[in-house]
Amino acid sequence: MATDASPRWFTSSYSSNGGTCVEVAVNLVASHGVVPVRDSKNPIGPQLAFIADSFASFVTCVRAEEFGTA
Repeated sequence: MATDASPRWFTSSYSSNGGTCVEVAVNLVASHGVVPVRDSKNPIGPQLAFIADSFASFVTCVRAEEFGTA
């Protein structure tokens, strides 16, 4: 990603499970139309970039518990 648009990472306020989380950076939605996602245990590892609308649909489905539980 461009140096002028560095992701500002955060984890969910619900993430109190000892660091087994994903981090997201929503600050790139307006400028790049993507939501970067990474593993909080490996912050220098690979990152995925999801199209903002797709990520929003995913979050909506998670909140509605449409994927079931593990």
